[in-house]
Amino acid sequence: MIPAKQNEEYYKALIEKNTEYEGIFYVGVKTTGVFCRPTCPARKPKFENCEFYGNAQQALLASYRPCQRCRPLSHPNHVSDTIRVLVEAVENNPEKRWTEQDFKQLSVDESTARRQFKKRFGMTFVEYARARRMGLALKTIRGGQTVIDTQLSIGYESSSGFRDAFSRIMGAAPNRLEQGNVLHASWIDTRLGPMIAIGDDHALQLLEFVDRRGLEREVERLRIRTKAAIIPGMTEPIRSIEAELTQYFDGTLTTFKTPICLIGSPFQKSVWEQLMKIPPGETRSYLDIAKSLGKPTAFRAVAGANGANQLAIMVPCHRVINTNGDLGGYGGGISRKNWLLTHETYVGKMQSNAPL
Repeated sequence: MIPAKQNEEYYKALIEKNTEYEGIFYVGVKTTGVFCRPTCPARKPKFENCEFYGNAQQALLASYRPCQRCRPLSHPNHVSDTIRVLVEAVENNPEKRWTEQDFKQLSVDESTARRQFKKRFGMTFVEYARARRMGLALKTIRGGQTVIDTQLSIGYESSSGFRDAFSRIMGAAPNRLEQGNVLHASWIDTRLGPMIAIGDDHALQLLEFVDRRGLEREVERLRIRTKAAIIPGMTEPIRSIEAELTQYFDGTLTTFKTPICLIGSPFQKSVWEQLMKIPPGETRSYLDIAKSLGKPTAFRAVAGANGANQLAIMVPCHRVINTNGDLGGYGGGISRKNWLLTHETYVGKMQSNAPL
């Protein structure tokens, strides 16, 4: 997340339309739902209505759509015709899932689109389109708005269009309320970025950073496994984890008590149970976990189960590293993994009065 002082600097650059900040940040405007370049000619919003992002994907996942005036992803002086055509196509049909045939209809080479988007924006075109779809669904979760308000605020003139977009992400129309077969989803802001929490009245089933790669598939797998509709809302376990995350990031909590439901194979569950036994401030290797299960040759399977964990931070897969001491992978990103480990080590030393 961008520090507060950095926000003030960026806001000053926005007011001055400072061209030196082009490509450095994007600004999301809460009152309009769009995100802009620093030099956008539109009337400037108040500081409290601005959210600043280091890249376009973050703005998209926060549910902002590209400004039609400054066109942050398709300005003619900065990007190619290929990018401009594809961005406009996504905005014309943001809930669309792109196929090879769709690229052919636009006379665009799929590999060229992937390469140009990656070079210009740090993400492939498919990642851009997916972030736009995900942002639409997450917007209603974040704001807790009524269906009609959300529909209008993100630019859908027809309710069917919005419901289709939402359903393609969450697997159910936003007003689908089935007795005993509903999971609720809520947006939680944290120091390391927004997270999505999904749970019922009894336990939490999913907790992930919203920009995690593959989150859309995770939500879909959860919906299929539980045979539940996923709709915006709040439950007691979600309230609990929201409070506990605040305490965790403040350094006053190291053990989570929010009830969780582990959904996976028996082997995956056994791995996750071992993860929860790793003390804060300590790490284990995949081989260590395999040995603790009595299966020392199953370290690759352990790595797979580690990556399939759907309860970030609570089931601390970030505490598992490579045997050689390297951090290894992490669904939330290596920088977050490093921050979490450093944070937990610092908190542990503070609590034990050990030298920092």
